Amino acid sequence: MSRKSNSLKQLALQKFKKNFWGVFSFCFIVLVGLVAVFAYVFAPDNSQYANQMHLSIHSKQPGFEVNMLTIPSQLETHQGWVNKIFFGKKNTDTEIPISEYSVEENMLMYKEYASDGLEGVEKTIPLSAFPNNQVSKYIKEKYFVFGTDKYGRDLLSRVLVGARISFFIGFVAVFISLLIGIFMGSVSGYFGGKIDAVIMWIINVTWSIPTLLLVIAITLALGKGFWQVFIAVGLTMWVEVARVVRGQIISAKEMQYVTAARALGFNDFRIITKHILPNIMAPVIVISAANFAGAILIESGLSFLGIGAQPPMASWGAMIKDHYNYIILGKPYLAIIPGLCIMSLVMAFMLIGNALRDALDVKS
Repeated sequence: MSRKSNSLKQLALQKFKKNFWGVFSFCFIVLVGLVAVFAYVFAPDNSQYANQMHLSIHSKQPGFEVNMLTIPSQLETHQGWVNKIFFGKKNTDTEIPISEYSVEENMLMYKEYASDGLEGVEKTIPLSAFPNNQVSKYIKEKYFVFGTDKYGRDLLSRVLVGARISFFIGFVAVFISLLIGIFMGSVSGYFGGKIDAVIMWIINVTWSIPTLLLVIAITLALGKGFWQVFIAVGLTMWVEVARVVRGQIISAKEMQYVTAARALGFNDFRIITKHILPNIMAPVIVISAANFAGAILIESGLSFLGIGAQPPMASWGAMIKDHYNYIILGKPYLAIIPGLCIMSLVMAFMLIGNALRDALDVKS
């Protein structure tokens, strides 16, 4: 007969499994994480940043189909398969949307695609431009599930690749905020006195500055870029963690197990790291889930303002910035789709935070 462990971890896990929205959110976050890591495997346009532009088919509706002629490039690109999976394919071929084509006397005659009832330009290219004169392999019907953006790029591919920034900024920002917040909060709450007063002054000053304004200032100091945004967001989110840790340690340091640890001669570092912090991590975990959601929203806001991830890098916030005016031009999906992606991921982190709060509440 097997024995069931009554450890607090297993009890919390059992309570979490009973929360439908918590489990659903966890599965959704894992799915988005897999998509973010292997975005170029799932994206129809696996070029770097999914940045294949075709201006003749810009702003097409979801489900749009067109014949795509690919003219092979003579340039040789040396790229390993691991690099292709994680960073996209270095595509030097030329892609041309066409409406019709024919082969006559070793020449390929095609008409470029033109929208709004216009006639496309007719062009010819020798069959020798294609390996073994096999043209059919280089003309394929391309299907755009979410349509195309204003530059003629595959919107689905941009959404999948854009998930990478929104997802990973949560991890980096929360990691930085935990490192700084737990250290500052622990020192302030445990030692008190003048140390507590100085740290609380720093916390209050940082807290009084609007988050977006502080992020903008840090981003301008560090420069525009991918990692600069990650660091800037992380450096603004440690205050909440520090306040929570400080309050928890002030309450916990008067407990009997801390008094017993002091009586046994343990040093302050061991008492904080081995005895107090493991017992106060529940609220820290919950606030970290909320910080995930906050980091995603801040990054989206920065990208919308143009100081987040820089073009041609795909970002959900930048996609909304590029297409928000299309909401009144009859093509609202160009801004609504990335907006729904941001909303669903933020909601998933908030729901999992609520589920963790209920599961880690040992009093209930």
